[in-house]
Amino acid sequence: MKKLVFATNNQHKLSEIRSILKGRVEILSLSDIGCHEDIPETADTLEGNALLKARFVYERYGYYCFADDTGLMVDVLDGAPGVYSARYAGAHCSSKDNVDKLLHELQGLESPRKAHFCTVIALIDERGEHCFTGEVKGEITQSPSGEAGFGYDPVFRPEGYEETFADLGEEVKNRISHRARAVEALAQYLLEA
Repeated sequence: MKKLVFATNNQHKLSEIRSILKGRVEILSLSDIGCHEDIPETADTLEGNALLKARFVYERYGYYCFADDTGLMVDVLDGAPGVYSARYAGAHCSSKDNVDKLLHELQGLESPRKAHFCTVIALIDERGEHCFTGEVKGEITQSPSGEAGFGYDPVFRPEGYEETFADLGEEVKNRISHRARAVEALAQYLLEA
């Protein structure tokens, strides 16, 4: 089975990716390869940040790897929080802080509050650099709902569903999410190799 490093310290993302790729690719974490550095995310696009992280691991540790960057884009906020989704409420904010800021920004706006999640995965392997994108459309709810998931999951309702990602749970989310779609594109590429 092919081994790849997933350049993330986010345990939620790591378990989500391992679940999606189970039986197809063995995923190593940064700690599995002894990488405990904070990898910079200084690009102004999702693709740029994903490539920065993948190149960092490949150049310093020599492993084929992939990295992702995900953003939530809200139409009425001109695409914010976008590339700054993880630090929308400040450099050391929590997911709850980010959700609270987003709901505050949208206060008084009725549904639909259209938004979409986008994930870009950058892969570096023996054939070079590749990017895979996944997207899911939906809307931002008036208040958080659900206990599963992480980040903005409690306030994002995907198109075609009455529940938020956090209500739907990991199994459903892993089938329909932006990350699942990007990972499926990655998996197809890996399986064709």
